[in-house]
Amino acid sequence: MKNTALPLLIEPDTLEESLSYDNLIIVDMNKAETYLKMHIPGAVQLEYLQIIASRRPVMGLVPDDKTLATLFSSLGIDADTHVVAYDDEGGGRAARLLWTLEVAGHTRASLLNGGLHSWANEGHPLDATPVSPTAKTFQVNRNTGPSADSAYIREQLDNADCRLLDVRTPDEYNGSKRFAERAGHIPGAANLNWTEAIDTSRNMRFKPDAELQALLTPLGITPDKEVITYCQTHHRSAHSYLVLKHLGYERIKGYPGSWSDWGNDPELPVE
Repeated sequence: MKNTALPLLIEPDTLEESLSYDNLIIVDMNKAETYLKMHIPGAVQLEYLQIIASRRPVMGLVPDDKTLATLFSSLGIDADTHVVAYDDEGGGRAARLLWTLEVAGHTRASLLNGGLHSWANEGHPLDATPVSPTAKTFQVNRNTGPSADSAYIREQLDNADCRLLDVRTPDEYNGSKRFAERAGHIPGAANLNWTEAIDTSRNMRFKPDAELQALLTPLGITPDKEVITYCQTHHRSAHSYLVLKHLGYERIKGYPGSWSDWGNDPELPVE
């Protein structure tokens, strides 16, 4: 069946109705042992570590173009493919895949709202048979728009039109927990733990839009601003990036490396 436009945030009912669509690839971002027990029919499994690069102590960087092209081609993704990603942790790994695809120039993608929790708990079909994708040719067209580095962020520290959203735990934000050479946060950043956006009463879906905006507005995270999300490596903050994108924010960036980069660079200011 020919694809119709699928939303950025897709509900399980809609995805089940779309399983027969042409050029649809469902990517399971769970651990292999979970995938082998249960997954959405037709889904291919992808390990999280395959979509990130590291340059210790900096983690969570974007792989080079050749690596991304090889990986996405092997999954059966090309320019016409619509990718739906999911996981079982609330959407962090799946969101990082979608953000990485956007950096690679591919925007035909959706996040399954609630991931495996909503799919399995609400009676949708499951399979345990591994799927071997048919390889296609993916061409990387690197898009720097969704990404910010430390140099860019440093230039924005006194810019009232730009807001930094630190989505680590409050203990990481205030420095009582340290996972880099230095503790604390980027000067001026607002803090909202990424899990605050997840509705545990509705199978790990995004909270309703009005509730999400009510969390963001008091922090100065409003649609008229440029917003840069970060965490420790841009895993959790990829989810927050998707939340903002879903809410219609147009000027948003994620910070690959995040605090593992900023917190380990003695030349950068810290609060």
